[in-house]
Amino acid sequence: MTDTGKHQPAPRLTRADLDVLPSYVPGRSPADLARELGLPEAIKLASNEVPYGPLPGVVAAVTEAATGAHRYPDMGVVALRDALAERYAVDAARIATGCGSVALADHLVRATCLPGDELVYSWRSFEAYPIIAATNGATSVRVGNDAGHGHDLTAMAAAVTDRTRMVLICNPNNPTGTAVRRTELERFLDVVPDDVLVVIDEAYREFVTDPEVPDGLGYADRPNVAVLRTLSKAWGLAGLRIGFLVAQPEVAAAIRKVVTPFSASVAAQAGALAALAQADEVRRRCALVVAERDRVTETLRKLVPDLPSSQANFVWLPLGDRAVDFGRACESRGVIVRPFPGDGVRVTIGTPAENDAFLAAAEAALG
Repeated sequence: MTDTGKHQPAPRLTRADLDVLPSYVPGRSPADLARELGLPEAIKLASNEVPYGPLPGVVAAVTEAATGAHRYPDMGVVALRDALAERYAVDAARIATGCGSVALADHLVRATCLPGDELVYSWRSFEAYPIIAATNGATSVRVGNDAGHGHDLTAMAAAVTDRTRMVLICNPNNPTGTAVRRTELERFLDVVPDDVLVVIDEAYREFVTDPEVPDGLGYADRPNVAVLRTLSKAWGLAGLRIGFLVAQPEVAAAIRKVVTPFSASVAAQAGALAALAQADEVRRRCALVVAERDRVTETLRKLVPDLPSSQANFVWLPLGDRAVDFGRACESRGVIVRPFPGDGVRVTIGTPAENDAFLAAAEAALG
């Protein structure tokens, strides 16, 4: 081999278009912030977790399942699918499971979109949507939120073209907490072409209290509707990562084909089965979250009058260019929130004491 004395540039091994793709931003570690500030602990209100610990029976079920960790999990997730089918009164053939609802959204794009096909969604909405679109070669079509920080379904319907393969509706919407109501959703579903899959992402459904916000499962009988749910939020399994979708059998079967084999671990399946047996406790915990959500919203509106009403387990402060500074101000007081630069700040509802600490930080930053 001849050494020319010149260093040749290394060949590119990854896609160039990913250079401009934003990374998903996880919540900052509270332990790191506590060390930085010299505090005994910091409060994390950035990741939409429920603060009350695992549901009764979950830890025991996961511990027992761990004794079989040297074996592969049930790839068909049969027991869990059957339990979900019974709980939600749907045929198990219409259910697919995955590593949280976000993974299932990714699988749906993979199953519906070829390079250049369009994925329509509201913006700002869940920050994973543009990542999912780009990594699957789909074209993002972002439709701006309306003046109330929610989905503009009329504009979204107008954005559907003959290249559109899928529409994502996040309801309630992450990060704004706003929710689409029954009349507008039904009007939208009636005008979307039959060959476009409408995916209703209901990761926060259990926190909805507005009777005019429909349960998406009521529309899952439509041939072009799929509904996403997760056990990470209200069901307290964020650390185990398990979610499911309900759709027509052929759609669910296609998703089961593209799901990463064995991605639902033995611990996740066991924990999910144990959690589903605790529906009454989930309702009790959700009621606590909703009560605190209402209290936090009422207090914050004295500082941010245009704060929208939330139907999720978080609130949205539409602070625009002040979002990053507000986030830093909260962190300086040991409270981690989630700023979205130029748009606003999402704050998870925690325990009453955690919420009080946040409200004090917000008063100091904005009052």
